[in-house]
Parts: sequence; structure tokens; C-alpha cells
Amino acid sequence: MISPKYHVFVCASCRINGTQKGYCHTKGAVNLIQKFMGEIDDRDLSGDVMITNTGCFGICDKGPVVVVYPEGTWYGNVTEDDVEEIVESHLENGEKVKRLAI
Repeated sequence: MISPKYHVFVCASCRINGTQKGYCHTKGAVNLIQKFMGEIDDRDLSGDVMITNTGCFGICDKGPVVVVYPEGTWYGNVTEDDVEEIVESHLENGEKVKRLAI
């Protein structure tokens, strides 16, 4: 069983039937997930960080939403441009990105 140091959940507006539609999806959540996966691979963090797409977190006005565990840190209005900072600051250095925290 994989036991990552961090588990990152990204809202992709997935519905129970598997379709993706909704606010976070329309705001580029799929590309955001791919960007996270690329950064994790590029930094050789795949053993320490797991990325999971999720359904709606219920705060669409803050989307796309990213939640990092085990701390339970919630980030809102995340863009592809923010991913590198989240990975470097939070996932590599353990420092939350305060400007994105909700």
C-alpha cells in the first residue's frame, strides 16, 4: 500500500456517473490536475505525493479548489500558474501558500 506524505485533492467537478461538468471543470481543473502531476514527476516526488481528482467540494465560488492532506489545507481560485508555488512551498518545504488559503 502506498503511504504518501501528502495527498492532494483537486476538484474536477466529477459527477457520480463519471462525467465532468461544473464550475471547477469549466475553470480548467483538468489541466490543473495534469500540471500537478507533471510537477510531481519533474521533482521526483511521486513516492511522497498522491494527486486525486474529486467531485464538488461545495464552494464553487472559490474554485478550482485544491485540498492538501494530512493538514487539511484548502486552497481556492487555483490556476496552473499557482501549481509550481504550491508544490515548492507546501509539498517540498512544508509552508502553506497563504495567499491561496481559504
